[in-house]
Amino acid sequence: MNPSDTAALPAPGRRKTAPTLAGALVMVLTAGLISACGDAPRLDACAWMKEPVDTAGRTVVLVDDSASVRGRSAGRDYAHSIGRLLAEVVDRKDTVSVGSFSGDSAQITWIAKDRSTDWVKDNDNSINQQKRKQQAAGCLTDLVGKAGSAVPQSGGSNVLAALTAGVSSLDAAAGSRSLLVLTDGLSTTGCADLRAAAFRDTSEINAIARVCAARDETPSLTGVDLTLAGLGQPATDQPAPTAAQRTWLTALWRKLCGAADTAAPGTSCTLAPTAIGAAGHRAPGKKPPQDPVVHYADDRPETYQLPGAALFDTNSSTVRSQALPLLNDVAVRARTTPGSTVAVLGYVDPRGAPDNNQQLSQARANAVKKVLTGLGVTRVTAHGRGLPTGCSKPARAAGGRMTAEEKLQCDRRVDIEIIRK
Repeated sequence: MNPSDTAALPAPGRRKTAPTLAGALVMVLTAGLISACGDAPRLDACAWMKEPVDTAGRTVVLVDDSASVRGRSAGRDYAHSIGRLLAEVVDRKDTVSVGSFSGDSAQITWIAKDRSTDWVKDNDNSINQQKRKQQAAGCLTDLVGKAGSAVPQSGGSNVLAALTAGVSSLDAAAGSRSLLVLTDGLSTTGCADLRAAAFRDTSEINAIARVCAARDETPSLTGVDLTLAGLGQPATDQPAPTAAQRTWLTALWRKLCGAADTAAPGTSCTLAPTAIGAAGHRAPGKKPPQDPVVHYADDRPETYQLPGAALFDTNSSTVRSQALPLLNDVAVRARTTPGSTVAVLGYVDPRGAPDNNQQLSQARANAVKKVLTGLGVTRVTAHGRGLPTGCSKPARAAGGRMTAEEKLQCDRRVDIEIIRK
């Protein structure tokens, strides 16, 4: 035997086998896929939701993309804060559409339309059903996240118009209709423009509701289950409302969505008390449009106009005892307005001697300041203004054309301004 023949023989005890044709093909194909595509392709866990399903219920989720929610660098994280609300949608197996809104006419940017969450259809295995149920919740979370990061089409926000658009997109639903709107509720356009709102009392809320009704901007929610989440929770780098202002804002939207008048079957208005977390910092991208900002009337003082006759006797700067309950109400308001300062402005009518007007108005302002300080108000300043330049607008509006006596009473007054920080 030739040495070369010996070298070609297999070692004793080992049997050399040639690869089969099938094995060779597998090796070649595997190598080709790895070299051509890198990692193995991932399966789309949400693909089954794109299959059309004739479900009874439909839900539309709309995300406010305005400046107050979006923030300058990091907005509110609706996607991971409303898990319970999305779980309810999945439990109902609704067909879902998700979009974001912006602009005066609530332009909707649709992220996904008609996604099925029916985790039972063509799926008899209980384990697989639970898996699909979890997938549906996760996929909806991702879609809401995409809606929240979408660049708005235009500046401003009209939440009422968004409600109208959302209801319109539910018109074709044969069964239950649900609308979930994720917003801080700070409209900057339309009849509910809050840029000039005082955020104080129910009379302002009723006035806004009347204007919206007169302009036919209040949406018809008959047969729709509406849920508003995130009210009073703007982005962390935006002006923030006080607790009292959040309460006012909640009352406003309860009024505008007709929470007290939703007697029609299938109609409801729920203001979800959901805490919305902050999102991570946004990656640089397309510059969004400029938006107006709601300042919660922080730059406008809350003014109490007190008639001089209720505070002082004629030509006197001593506060009457009968005026103490009135001043106590003002003091309570000032003490419960965090970080506020108070300015007392004294005025007199033109019947006194000109050289005494400034002195008397200052003395009266000082006297009111002393009472407020004694009632626990800090950071109070007093200013004697002498003769007023004219009667205040509220006083004129209250009585129309005033008599000479009413004019004098309006002139000899004390204004107390509570100035928010």
